[in-house]
Amino acid sequence: MSLFGLGRNQRTFRPKKSAPSGSKGAQLRKHIDATLGSGNLGEAVRLPPGEDLNEWLAVNTVDFFNQVNLLYGTLTEFCTPENCPTMTAGPKYEYRWADGVQIKKPIEVSAPKYVEYLMDWIEAQLDDESIFPQKLGAPFPPNFKEVVKTIFKRLFRVYAHIYHSHFQKIVSLKEEAHLNTCFKHFILFTCEFGLIDKKELAPLQELIDSIIVPY
Repeated sequence: MSLFGLGRNQRTFRPKKSAPSGSKGAQLRKHIDATLGSGNLGEAVRLPPGEDLNEWLAVNTVDFFNQVNLLYGTLTEFCTPENCPTMTAGPKYEYRWADGVQIKKPIEVSAPKYVEYLMDWIEAQLDDESIFPQKLGAPFPPNFKEVVKTIFKRLFRVYAHIYHSHFQKIVSLKEEAHLNTCFKHFILFTCEFGLIDKKELAPLQELIDSIIVPY
């Protein structure tokens, strides 16, 4: 039975997000699907010639949100407040939650609560038309890349938790190759556009060095 495939629980953590309507989302997604289908992850992350960088970042942000949502959604029966009382990535790294609005001072929460807060927060960003414009030609905010960087930094933390706390479960189900491919795609994209500071990658640096090759 596949952890990520049709043979297993297909419940996701929350409904899948779609690209903004009226944008170039569908066209850009076809490009992503075509290049991913070729197996060339390096080509899949590069900005297509003549395309707008913010549009490309927006479409991929939605895609990576959906991907992490699906990956984590299949692990919710294993990632519980009892099993994961804090959001960690190994013994050296603990993540506390703050959104700067409702929760200004970082608080310690269980891993599932952290991911719940995170997915709610990302979804709110994606649904905010002043940040992720829905209409073709509508301008992106001046700080758009900074918003995207914060989203990617926090999505990385979910990967870090999965690898450190749940990887043996994934190995037992023979799904590590799929997880590694998703993670490699994610990391190649963040490296291509400088979306995550190197210090944030420290919990998985050894893994990154082993699976990321020059492209």
